Amino acid sequence: MAIKPTIHKFNVSLSDLDRDYYDSLNLTVAQHPSETVERMMVRVLANCINAQERLVFTKGLSDTEEPDLWVKSLDDQVELWVDVGEPALDRLKKACSRAAAVRVYSFNTKSPVWWEQLNLQRSRLPVEVFRIDWDAIAGLAALVERTMTMSVTITNDSAYIATERGECEVAWVALNDAVQRR
Repeated sequence: MAIKPTIHKFNVSLSDLDRDYYDSLNLTVAQHPSETVERMMVRVLANCINAQERLVFTKGLSDTEEPDLWVKSLDDQVELWVDVGEPALDRLKKACSRAAAVRVYSFNTKSPVWWEQLNLQRSRLPVEVFRIDWDAIAGLAALVERTMTMSVTITNDSAYIATERGECEVAWVALNDAVQRR
């Protein structure tokens, strides 16, 4: 019998000062049995960073044909493809052929090695790649509860997150020079 995902509910008060975007998000997130809390929280953070109408979590780890998050147009075209982790070059090529914009949020302690190996091969792909510090994500993961309220304030490639259990700041850096602001 298969292990079922763990369901988390997040009530997020989002303030993205860079984009003048303010919203209240009620996110229900299924943590895949093989997924770490850190990876799940990067998915939640990526949702906040890219928040917009029609941004949804996909089947993610349960379906290799879909990203972690995406935005689809009303005519079912993929406008934004968001992957979390260190995807292979073939996956990035596929994403670029299917979506108007592709973003990757890398957070693993091995991210610099992955980026160095991918960088020369990836140079012509129109992918925005961001690296999030592992220690910051580990700090965020330590605050997680199955049901929680969060305040997320985004400014200058950094998110300040406050919860009932504590606070942390998570910053990210663009790994490719040609990255345009969201």
